[in-house]
Amino acid sequence: MKNAADIQEIALRTIEDEYLAIRGLKAYIDSQFVRAVERILDCSGRVVITGIGKSAIIAGKIVATFNSTGTPSIFMHAADAIHGDLGIIQREDIIICISNSGSTPEIKVLTPMLKSLGALLIGMVGNTASYLARQSDIVINTTVEQEASPGNPAPTCSTTAQLVMGDAMAMALLHCRGFTASDFARYHPGGSLGKQLYLKAENLYPRNARPAVTPADDIPALIVEISGKRLGVTAVLDHGRVVGIITDGDLRRMLQKGEDISGLRAKDIMTTDPKTIPGSTLAVDALELMRQNNITQLLVVDEGEYKGVVHLHDILNEGII
Repeated sequence: MKNAADIQEIALRTIEDEYLAIRGLKAYIDSQFVRAVERILDCSGRVVITGIGKSAIIAGKIVATFNSTGTPSIFMHAADAIHGDLGIIQREDIIICISNSGSTPEIKVLTPMLKSLGALLIGMVGNTASYLARQSDIVINTTVEQEASPGNPAPTCSTTAQLVMGDAMAMALLHCRGFTASDFARYHPGGSLGKQLYLKAENLYPRNARPAVTPADDIPALIVEISGKRLGVTAVLDHGRVVGIITDGDLRRMLQKGEDISGLRAKDIMTTDPKTIPGSTLAVDALELMRQNNITQLLVVDEGEYKGVVHLHDILNEGII
């Protein structure tokens, strides 16, 4: 049984080994890498990424990264490919075959079949003298000196190198395509990052009630409106135009004074310069405005027309923090 110090030493050594492996990849960002990116940019089909074993898992992750950053891609497991899945490949596609050794039995069977389809074959290999490297039209080198911890046969540094090289390709493609934050949001509508880039106030306020009173309404009417609409706030409208806002906090502070409220009206306690936003305001920007002003609600006003209320909870419930 290893003690705590041994465990920490092994973990730190693994991180150091993988760090060195990644650092070594800098030497392989060469003309072949550039050519691979250029051909993918010009590709009229899809990028089909394949591999076997742990390399297949890395291939799946690279596919996900490519798809989310504007490069249409599909995953094809090498074992499935030689049992019928080759039918998904078209001549206009580009194939990236990932293998550390480049000479496994499955790769040796698959590679001639891939070549026969006429699609460009990019080999991402850890052995540039391997069978796959010799058969590939373009070779992306992911050679590492060793796996993590000498004598360890399990793929560690080699798969990390493949993963990082895939990310390097994805980022190069992203920048060459001029892929923007708005493009990213289109592909990530359900995630918090995507929502920060596309979710707007107009997507939120229709879910809520639309509390409103007139300047002449009395205190009981205010209490009923604020409590009934359950947003902790009401707009004060004069002939449809927003002239003020009253929050439940305003009511509490007024009642705590212990003064006679029988003659008070909305106009007497309202804030006359409420914070408002147009419906086109991004939810993340609305949240920042709330933070800056230490408030939890914003009135939505478009071209002078009161549309509704966006509450802090509406934004937080969308996972935007």
